[in-house]
Amino acid sequence: MKTITKLFASITLTLSCLGAGQAGAEAIKMRVSLDTSPTHFRTKAIDQYLKALKERSKGQIEPEMYHSAQLFRDRDVLKALRQGGVEMAVPGTWQLANVEPNLDVFQLPMFYGLSVDAIHKVSDGEVGRMLTQSLEKKAGVKAIGNWIDLGPANTFSTTRPINGYTDLAGLKIRTPGGKGLIARVKQFGGVSNMTAWPDVPLALSQGNFDALVSTSESLASVKLWDSGVKYAFEDNQFFGQYIPLVSQAFWNKLKPEQRKLMQDVWAEMLPSMRNEAVRAQAQAKTTMISHGVRFVTPKPEVLAEIRSKFMPTQDQLAKDMNIDPVIVQKTSAALAAK
Repeated sequence: MKTITKLFASITLTLSCLGAGQAGAEAIKMRVSLDTSPTHFRTKAIDQYLKALKERSKGQIEPEMYHSAQLFRDRDVLKALRQGGVEMAVPGTWQLANVEPNLDVFQLPMFYGLSVDAIHKVSDGEVGRMLTQSLEKKAGVKAIGNWIDLGPANTFSTTRPINGYTDLAGLKIRTPGGKGLIARVKQFGGVSNMTAWPDVPLALSQGNFDALVSTSESLASVKLWDSGVKYAFEDNQFFGQYIPLVSQAFWNKLKPEQRKLMQDVWAEMLPSMRNEAVRAQAQAKTTMISHGVRFVTPKPEVLAEIRSKFMPTQDQLAKDMNIDPVIVQKTSAALAAK
């Protein structure tokens, strides 16, 4: 009898230890909020990252993605990260400038019409690190790596062919956000409009605005030719990038090796995600042309002339946008460096 009792106790203890081990290995849930559609490049790229993260963590981190603003629009997601409404988001820099105004430096005239290589010199360098660290401190979030590209934001129109910036005068133009783009629309003689991305197709079809600043990939992902887009002016008004953020509360829950894994997987996948962004933008342009959208691509010297035209306004614009003069100076130096 004593032997049976000891055996029973031993089995009970073993099961108890197994249960404790399973509880300790319970997956960490991670809700991820995006406001782009399932077909958008960013949604696909983040989905691949999350799948790789789950596999590499052997299921210890269990992400669940909510696209199409099922949880939050990007403009609201920073607050959600702080308050525990979501664990991860990848909003655009232009959506974060209300917390970190210096992120709007990329909308100053010195960036108008520039290439992706010029953008990376800044965002991957000292200025990008300074901006990221400041955002983390102000917003209570953690950036897990360098920024993912969206691509060049150009000007698209429903009612008027755009062959130069003078054709923008009088148009009501939707921008994704940011004081720099709003100011530029006014400088071009247009009227600025702010409409959240999930609402753009309906608002455009209803005539709430005549034109918009966005990327070919973003337009193609929601078939905006069906909402009336007919013309495109590839002026590289702004180069969009997204910052991969997790809430500080979530970050604090992770073990050091899990934190490192999130960062390592992101760093490993970032080059391919950026390459895919280039491919997606090119494919989107081809798709839009096949649906009758007419593209005008100005020569680099034309873009340089437009950039020069507005450079004298930069210092005052930066001041109005609350951008630190040190950031402006360091950014200018990075762009000028060979």
